[in-house]
Formats: sequence, C-alpha cells, structure tokens
Amino acid sequence: MFHDLKKAVVGTAAATALMAGVAGASTAQAETELTMYYPVAVGGPLTEIVDGMVTDFMAENPDITVNAIYAGNYNDARIKALAALKGGEPAQLSVMFSIDIYDLIEQDAIVAFDDIVETDEEKAWLDSFYPTLMENGRTGGKTWGIPFQRSTIVMYYNKDAFREAGLDPETPPATWDALVEAGQALTKEDGSRWGVMIPSTGYPYWMFGALAMQNDQVLMNGEGTETYFDAEATVEALDFWQSLGAEHKVMPEGTIEWGTLRQNFLEGKTAIMWHSTGNLTAVKENAAFDFGVAMLPANERRGTPTGGGNFYIFKDATDAERSAALKLIRFMTAPERAAEWSMKTGYMGVSPAAYETEILQDYVEEFPYAAVARDQLEFATAELSTYQTGRVRKALDDAIQAALTGSKTPAEALGEAQATAERLLTPYR
Repeated sequence: MFHDLKKAVVGTAAATALMAGVAGASTAQAETELTMYYPVAVGGPLTEIVDGMVTDFMAENPDITVNAIYAGNYNDARIKALAALKGGEPAQLSVMFSIDIYDLIEQDAIVAFDDIVETDEEKAWLDSFYPTLMENGRTGGKTWGIPFQRSTIVMYYNKDAFREAGLDPETPPATWDALVEAGQALTKEDGSRWGVMIPSTGYPYWMFGALAMQNDQVLMNGEGTETYFDAEATVEALDFWQSLGAEHKVMPEGTIEWGTLRQNFLEGKTAIMWHSTGNLTAVKENAAFDFGVAMLPANERRGTPTGGGNFYIFKDATDAERSAALKLIRFMTAPERAAEWSMKTGYMGVSPAAYETEILQDYVEEFPYAAVARDQLEFATAELSTYQTGRVRKALDDAIQAALTGSKTPAEALGEAQATAERLLTPYR
C-alpha cells in the first residue's frame, strides 16, 4: 500500500503535463513552480489522494505548477526538505510534523503565515481551524503551521471478540480499570490473542502523552521550554502502561511495533489497539470482522494528544511563490476537500466547516466512527513539542522503552529523561 520509505517519488509529473494540456497551455511555461515535500508513510494510500488534489488545483490554476515529492515518514520529509534547501534546490512548502515548529523556527527555515496573508478573508482563514489543532501551529503570537494531516489517537476494538468473551460490543472500556477488566476477558491463554496492544516503537512519546493526559498531566509547557517527565502523575501513567504487560498480562511485555500493529489487529492477534485515526479507512476496508472505534479510556479524565502534520512555507520562497503556496494550502484545506480527505483517509477534517459539508455529514451518519477523532478534540492537548524536540523526544522514548522492557523502573527512567530535557531546555528560558 505504501511506497518505499527510502525512495522519494515525484508523483505529479504526468498529472502536470495532463492538466497543462487540459488548460490549453501545453506549450506555455507556468508562471510559478512549487515543490512540495510530503510524508507518505503515515497510514492510508495517500499518494493517489494527494496527487488528485494537486491535479485539481493545477486545473484551476494553470499558471502554477506543483511538484509533489513523496519523502517517506515525517522525519524523512523534514530531513529531505531541509537538505534540499541547504543544497540550493527549490522547495517552497512541505507537510511536516506539527511538533517540528520550534526547530523550524530556530533554524530560520519557515515564515509565519501572518506575514503572508493580506486580505481580511485570508486573515479570517487563519482562525477557521479547530483551536486544539492550532496549539501545535502557533507560538509567540504567530501562526507558523496550518493543520492538514491531523489526527488523535483512538481505540479500535474487535466487536466479534467482545461477543465471544461475553462483553457488550457496544460498550467499549471507558476507564483504565475497565480496560484491564476487558483485556483480561479478551486475552487467550494460548497466546493467540491479546486483550490490548499499545504501540511503543515509532512514536511511544505520543501514546504516552495520552496516558499522561488521562492522568491529568501534560508533558510540557506551551512555550516549548519546560517538560514534566518526572511529575508524580507522569510516573503513575508509565506505571500503568508497564503494568498492562507485567502485572495484568493483557498485553505483551516489552515493546510493541507501531508498523505492524494494524495488521495484528486485522489478523485478530489483539482485540483492542490504540492507534492513529489515520488508520480508520484502512481498517474499515480490510477488517473481516465487526469492529468499533471509541475515544481512549479515562483515569482522572479522558485525554489524547493531537498528532500529525502541518503545512509550512519555507522562508527562502519568493513573494510570488509564497502567494502561490498560500493559494495551494487554502485549496487543500477548504471545507469540501477537507471533508473528502477525511472520508478517504480517516484523518480529521481540520475545520468545523468541513463537518458542516453535506458529504461529510452524510458519511458520519452512515459511519459514525468517522467523527470519533473529531469529538475527542474536546479532551485533547497539544502533542509533545519543545525546542530541541528531537533530542527531548528521544530521551522520553528511551525512558518509556526502558520501563516497558523492565531495564529501569518508570520513576528511574523518567527521572533521567527529565534531567536530559532540563539540560537541553534551560538555555531557552
């Protein structure tokens, strides 16, 4: 389903030529050419969908050519886009991690949208997105990232397995205690099926952000300069995660792979999985059993971090390129297209207006699970993002995995991660 992560593919060359012909300008040179880096290894058959949107945009804007370069996962997209800029290759915009904001600002790589928008309509557009999604796109009173490929973590569960275990398939676990109880009923002694799987590779800090928030604890401040990895409630959250395998035996001990978890769920190897809503359409199309989707369970409260990618415009773009990039981003985030995007991928429509469109309203009525991630925004918080994000995040990821594998206690591991974060972030205060 996915393209090779190590190979960047220009996906719109044929579409560009086709649309130039449709526009009756096959021999004319486009006035503005844009290069957009895009991550593809994040769930769903995205290249064809994005290609289609880009093709439609060029049909409406024959004076703008867009080359979409598919560049692997989020980290790959950031590395390749910044390498292209440093190497003098043209790149005007990219979808990158929403949590990259501080690093991109520190590298002076991006421009604030406030410095590009001109009309009242464009300024109003900046405020048209869900505020929770904008928490990872705004800092210092300016908007640096526009939400597009955005998600929350949701709980997928196998209703057939619930019925087999004597559980109500319409009542998924809504608390930590209920998750343990359901997990015990769903786990088979022969090891053929686990009750619960929460991935702990790839993006363990993201899953942990959900557990911490469910224990009423955020992981960082709003300025990207402090973390709270060793707070009592944070340690309790990691204790609970570790206990699911070590004590309650409802989840495999050690680490669980992000990349194979969806297949494990589809093959019945786990009855419950926590994963991105970006997998929703793929699960819908491939599950051979009756499944459900629910908000994550609560302890002190419900909670999930938002996740996913934002649009950024690079600072080196010319005024004409910035204007064209803004036009493309507005096109791709327009309510009707955001609605179609959500239906085709499972990612959220990024604005309330998207859910007011007739097509998405009809889809949600037919398939209510399409609204779970959106409804969960009420309980969501920003994804972990700080200055020195990569190094801070790695310290937390390493701590989580050390606790889950039993090489350190949650308190020891998180204490070390907090010490690392303190050393890295103190200069920014």
